[in-house]
Amino acid sequence: MKQNNMLAMILAGGRGSRLHDLTKKVAKPAVSYGGKYRIIDFPLSNCANSGIDIVGVLTQYESILLNSYVAAGGRWGLDARNSGVFVLPPREKAEENLNVYRGTADAISQNIDFIDNYGPEYVLVLSGDHIYKMNYAKMLAFHKERKADATIAVIEVPMKEASRFGIMNTNEEERIVEFEEKPEHPKNNLASMGIYLFDWKLLRKMLVADMKDDNSSHDFGKDIIPQMLAEDKRLFAYKFKGYWKDVGTIDSLWEANMDLLDKNNELDLNDPSWKIYTEDTTTLPHYIGPNANIKSAFINQGCIISGDVENSVLFTGVRVGEGAKIIDSVLMPGVEVEEGAVVQRALVADGIKIGKQAVVGSPDSEHIELVAKRVKGAE
Repeated sequence: MKQNNMLAMILAGGRGSRLHDLTKKVAKPAVSYGGKYRIIDFPLSNCANSGIDIVGVLTQYESILLNSYVAAGGRWGLDARNSGVFVLPPREKAEENLNVYRGTADAISQNIDFIDNYGPEYVLVLSGDHIYKMNYAKMLAFHKERKADATIAVIEVPMKEASRFGIMNTNEEERIVEFEEKPEHPKNNLASMGIYLFDWKLLRKMLVADMKDDNSSHDFGKDIIPQMLAEDKRLFAYKFKGYWKDVGTIDSLWEANMDLLDKNNELDLNDPSWKIYTEDTTTLPHYIGPNANIKSAFINQGCIISGDVENSVLFTGVRVGEGAKIIDSVLMPGVEVEEGAVVQRALVADGIKIGKQAVVGSPDSEHIELVAKRVKGAE
């Protein structure tokens, strides 16, 4: 069902600095995932599957690849008449003569004219760097039933991790009575997913006021949401049940890829009723050599495997030489592992070459090793 009264804005401008070399030249939402996808595919596919026709993607840092990728709206079915995906870089001048979004709320404020052009009744604000499947139409129905001014999607996290998130304290009607940003002693474990649904007229009014406030951080969590609560607006928590992953670190990105190998994985990328759309690569099928040994792995198109692969995810065009061993690892597009090399508990960046007999990663390491430079092997 088409949601013509709801427009989506995806915040895709973060630096992703905790992903280190993976985001030096590529925006975090454009980072590869799951053998064939990019992270941005998930919120965009959710929008398409939820019947949202107009989607603005707000880009900022290292956005050249992301901009060109998003501009091809057809891969998500969002390039038909009266629909589309629009790239929205920042326009305002700030310090050091850079165009930047000063905060999450400022990103929407700078695009008020874009939103007004479509006249939506509701605006959905999404983070562009999380992996999950969600029907936003159901969230809108919840919002309408509660006669809410704003609805915030939440997910239950372990109490020991709750202090890392924005926490929503609610009453028995699921109405939000208090919002705590990364509290040292959280009162519950309902964490904000960075998914906000607003009545546009109210949000527009609050954004205009926020723009004029020199003391504001121009942020939803720090300014807009607290102000709404202070004004006793009707805010509700929409509880999400299912797989959700914030892939903000090398370890969490590796874990999200490894999760796909679990036969009980909740994400289920093979669900025909909720497809995750992505770029279709024009490469040959993968080839498994006569001496190869593969156990529990995702092997994407264009891969040539002559060695051993176990409990790993191999992206497009990966090559594994004779006698090489890939164990508990994620190999991004175009990685080449030469004869006899061993890769274990590692995430290898796009196009990296690992030389003959080289050893990277360790089965006993606490953290996943990121390999972002060529590793020389035996001559």
